[in-house]
Parts: sequence; C-alpha cells; structure tokens
Amino acid sequence: MKLGCLNGLKGKQLSLTLVIVFTTLLIWKWERIPHQDPFHQQQEQDFFPQVANVKYVHEHPLAEEDFPDSDTSVHQTSETVVQVLSDNPVGLTTSSKETEENKGFELQTVKIKTCNFAKGKWVEDEGRPLYSGFECKQWLSETWSCRLTQREDFSYEKFRWKPESCDMPEFEGSSFLRRMQDTIALVGDSLGRQQFQSLMCMVTGGKERPDVEDVGLQYGFTMSPDDKRPNGWAYRFPSTNTTILYYWSATLCDIEPLNVSNPATSYAMHLDQPTSFLRQNLHKFDVLVLNTGHHWNRGKLRANRWEMFVNGSPNTDRKLAAMGSAKDFAVHSVIKWLDSQLQHHPRLKAFYRSISPRHFFNGEWNSGGTCDNTRPLAGGSTVSQNAANNVAALSPVNGTRVVLLDITGLSQLRDEGHISKYSVKGTPGIQDCLHWCLPGIPDTWNEVLAAQL
Repeated sequence: MKLGCLNGLKGKQLSLTLVIVFTTLLIWKWERIPHQDPFHQQQEQDFFPQVANVKYVHEHPLAEEDFPDSDTSVHQTSETVVQVLSDNPVGLTTSSKETEENKGFELQTVKIKTCNFAKGKWVEDEGRPLYSGFECKQWLSETWSCRLTQREDFSYEKFRWKPESCDMPEFEGSSFLRRMQDTIALVGDSLGRQQFQSLMCMVTGGKERPDVEDVGLQYGFTMSPDDKRPNGWAYRFPSTNTTILYYWSATLCDIEPLNVSNPATSYAMHLDQPTSFLRQNLHKFDVLVLNTGHHWNRGKLRANRWEMFVNGSPNTDRKLAAMGSAKDFAVHSVIKWLDSQLQHHPRLKAFYRSISPRHFFNGEWNSGGTCDNTRPLAGGSTVSQNAANNVAALSPVNGTRVVLLDITGLSQLRDEGHISKYSVKGTPGIQDCLHWCLPGIPDTWNEVLAAQL
C-alpha cells in the first residue's frame, strides 16, 4: 500500500517536472522568435496608405487663354523601408522594427516615415518676410516688388507654411549657401523666374552683394538688341562656390526656327525632345527644378509662332494636338529623358515643380477677371488630405527618380498674394492674378525645396 502511494507520488512529480521543462522550452522559443499577430502583420504590410481626394477653393474650368487654368497636383505620403546590417544595435526611432540574428550580425528592418511637405497649414509669423521688398533691388524685378507699388496692405507677408507631420527647418541664407556648394538650376516659365528671383533674395537676405559674379556667359545667356531680357541669368557666390541660375523655357520642349534666314519664321516645338539647354548643360548641375504650364494655350502658340512637331515632323495626331494632351505628352517625354540621364549624373537631384495656381474671379484675364481680395486665407488655411482632384502633377514622375516639388495646394489658398491691380506706375489695366508679389508665396516654394534637399 505504501509502495503504491510512493509510486503515485513519484509519477506526479515526474509529470510536474515534464510540464516545467516543456513550459521553459516554450518560453525560450517564444523569446527567440518575435511574435507577430494579425494586427502587427497588417501594420508591416501597410507601407503605402490610400490616396484621398482634396478639393481646393476657387477652382476654374480650363480655358485656353494667355492665363490658362492651373493643374491640380497630388500630395503623397509615403514610408521608406530600410534594412541595416550591423554588429551593434542601431539607435533609430522608427514606427516599427524587427530584428533577427544572422551569423553574429544583427539585421534590422526599420520603417521610416518621410515628411509630406504638401500637407499642412499656414500660420502667422511676425518674423516674416525673409527679406525686404524695398532692399532686394539687385535681384528682384520692380514689377514683382509690391512694396514699390501703390499697394498698402502687406499682411500676406506675415505667414509661413507648417507641414502637418514634421518641422520644416527655418531658412537661413548663409547656411543654405554653405550647405549647397553646388550649381542649382531652375528651368521653366515666368513663374520659374519668380522662384529664381525669390531664391536670390532669400540667400542674400535681400542685401546688395557686390562679390557675386555674373556667370551667364558660361551658360550661353545673351540678349540681342530686340530682346526685352536675356534668356537666362546665372550668379556665382565665390565664398561657397555656389551657382544659382535660371533659364527661360516656357514649355521645356526644344524649339528651333524653321527658316533661320527669315526673321518672321515659325518655330518647331518638338514635343518629344527636351530643350537643348538641358542636353548641353545637364552635367554641370547638382540640383535641377523644372516647371511648365501656363504657356500651353492657343494664344501663346500663335503669338510665338510655335508649331507642334513629333519625331522631327509636324504633328498629325489630332488627339495629341489638344493642348492638354500636348502638354502631358511633352512633360512625360522630358521627365522620361531626364530620368534616363540620372544614372550618368549620380550627384544630380532633379525636381518637377507642380503648377502655380491662378486666381481670376468674376471673369478671365481678358474679360474683367480680378483678384482684389487682400484678406489672408479667406478660403481656408489648411491642406488636409493626401491628393488633389487629378494626378497631372504626380503622373509624369511616377516610377522615376525625379521628385515632385508639390506647391499647388498650399499656393491655392493664397489668392491675396497676387500682384493684382497694383503696379509701379499705378496705371489701371489688366489685373495680374497669375504672378505673385515678392516677398511672397514663391519664398515658401524655396523653403520646401531646401527642406527636401
């Protein structure tokens, strides 16, 4: 009887021991392999959030006039997956992290959230503007310096753009020049020239800089007696070896005369070829910003005597002859060519800037349209969603290494910042609801550019 009890007790002890051993092995295995439940698995797979639509205020139907409607652009939020192989833990703050042992090394998969500078709000800042419209005479056209006009309200100068999910560094001119000991090229239409003049005023603080060298001849920038202005400007800062330049190419297409001996000749506008300036000078650039948009209308083509060409011959495709189709085709062609060149220029950072919006109310530019509002942010202060009404801006850069510089949404909210009815001479005329007062909205474009660099 005692022997049976003893054997039963030993059996229970043995069972308990086996349970403890089994549990220990299970816990050890659990600690060795990171746990993933269905919720965490879903988080790891959700790299690309859904794109939503945002409706901007003051939208107009597309008009083929000298001030055509703005395209709408796409605001994109993304996350980057990075794998780091190291023999020590990497101290990164990330949204998620997995680790596994691999022959003495630690393989870390980290998911880093990138900043969406196009999504955010305008906030008041008494520290603005970044330069004086009175003082920046060396770089700024009088026409765009609203401080030199009869305008009396300048409250539009006292705002800065604040991205929703990150901090945008405060722009400081001398620091930017020290960091960018490179050649920065802006190529595009008159809104691109505004961005160029804005950048020159920003990096100099609007002050006179007699040490800055005019190096336009190195890039072929000339002006004939019949020209109102040269086809570009280029300035070099000797202290940092930084060059900032602008080249006028309203369509980004290559344009050549059909009859060089005839002063009244028409011009071939090659929709499938980038401007020759890019082909000849791309190797000199470290940063390139392209823009186009407001010259893609019948009035501009007739005035400039531009004729559409494809594959070296006049275009015969009726669908491609439509302004919107021609523009899309040309932009896609230029971006595709640029992307193909980036492998040969690994230091080059290339951007395509989305279109700057126009704000004509109660008519068009040639039918009494106005932009008289002087109250900042009358239509709202926030761009709160991830995408615009169409993908015209994002489509050309999708699948390429060219980066979208998305400024359309944040600019759409600032109709009070246009030149409007004001001028240096103060004479009445057609209101300019396309170009911006400087200092003004283009300064923010350059702040976003500097942050993305």
